[in-house]
Amino acid sequence: MDTSLTSLSAVAARRLIGSRRLSPVELLDACIAQIEALNPAVNAVAATCFERARAEARLAEQAVMRGDALGLLHGLPLGVKDLEETADVLTTYGSPIYRAHVPVHDNVMVARLRAAGAILTAKTNTPEMGAGANTRNAVWGATGNPFNPMLNAGGSSGGSAVALATGMLPVCTGSDTGGSLRIPAALCGVVGFRPSPGMVPGDTRPLGWSPLTVSGPMGRTVADTRLQLAANAGLDGSEPLGAEGDPLALLRAREVDLASLRIGYTEDFGVCAVAGAMRETFRRKIAAVSRYVKVCEPVAFELGEADRCFDIIRAQNFIAGFQEIYERDPELLGPNTRVNYEMGRAMSLADGVWAHAEQTRLFRRFQKSFAHYDLIVSPACSISPFPWSEPHLADMDGQPLANYYRWLGLTYVVTLTTHPALSLPCGTDYAGMPFGLQLVGPFRGDRRLLDIAQALESAFGGDDALKRACPDLSALAYPVAALKSIVTDPPHLPAAP
Repeated sequence: MDTSLTSLSAVAARRLIGSRRLSPVELLDACIAQIEALNPAVNAVAATCFERARAEARLAEQAVMRGDALGLLHGLPLGVKDLEETADVLTTYGSPIYRAHVPVHDNVMVARLRAAGAILTAKTNTPEMGAGANTRNAVWGATGNPFNPMLNAGGSSGGSAVALATGMLPVCTGSDTGGSLRIPAALCGVVGFRPSPGMVPGDTRPLGWSPLTVSGPMGRTVADTRLQLAANAGLDGSEPLGAEGDPLALLRAREVDLASLRIGYTEDFGVCAVAGAMRETFRRKIAAVSRYVKVCEPVAFELGEADRCFDIIRAQNFIAGFQEIYERDPELLGPNTRVNYEMGRAMSLADGVWAHAEQTRLFRRFQKSFAHYDLIVSPACSISPFPWSEPHLADMDGQPLANYYRWLGLTYVVTLTTHPALSLPCGTDYAGMPFGLQLVGPFRGDRRLLDIAQALESAFGGDDALKRACPDLSALAYPVAALKSIVTDPPHLPAAP
């Protein structure tokens, strides 16, 4: 297949559109052809709106030819995670009870991306309600990893990660509570950036003052990720955690002298379950990275009862979001969503107070590391992708895990600190699958983290052991019917769209 257009970075495609060397119509048609060729093999794309997108692409082309002022994302096809509301386009949240839900309005993030010129083309798959790091649900089925469609693509932004990795779309959105931007990015070989809470405004979180869940960008490169972030960052009246700043400054990468960079690294933050083979992979990567920087040394953390803290604060979000559905009928919720809700019902006010106090203690202790280091580095994921047919990872190296998300500790402990974090592609792991380094920046140091990540990405590009791995797209041009049949639809519900 011809991938000359779909392999373009978002930055390169936008530059060509702006200089009248690439038509938005031509780019959209190439993306639609790529979706039609590859999506049967990986099932990353959920609902589509191709005809509306074609009409918008024609208008975008006319604007270019008239010499109109163009937005940052003008003419770029956009994939939106199926947790985000999109006007007049099916939004199911991966749940059968919403399989016919068509919102009237875009949420604030989608509205900003479209105002910047992005052309909504498709929704991308997610676990039901975003619960879990295996992108599969009863509406759309499972999303397969682009390097091996029978393996997990990660989640909950798995559909977006796969759509980017396969060239189906140049711009895709994600969100992150315990690692939902970083984990699928790591497992699929793309960039996933969890920004500081409030940087990307959200108008649908019921607990608006909670910093746990954020929306954010993904991209094939750090520059692509910055482009999307600049298009939707900034204050909004719906976002209580917002902070002032110049979104356009996020585009401008400042020079970073890697030879002066100080890195503190950890395999597990002292509390996280990590497979032995992944620890070995990480040690090899760190040895290679150390050649580029001034300091690269292990650092110890005291993160107290981080697991229990995350359990409680996460469960509060589920209580806030799903009480009405659960009280109507608990069976309407899938197992992951239901178990989180029921964890919350069993907790007391005292549990909640303790958890928020513990999060504050974790934050203050974690802060101290940045007196000595510019960057904290860890693996982004604890294990190589497992089969998507396993709902979640039940044990690691023979040791049972306490719940369905305990294997995500490397990312959710960073969530608790509220620091910006990014998964950067870094070659392959012990199983030959993509490996992601989790880069954690200083408090509210989003731009600094992006600058460092872009400098490292550039250095890694010339290093066979560290450069981004890309899937063999020719091996994906066949259907994997099993992806669509992992879950039997409940008989009392209408058929999936």
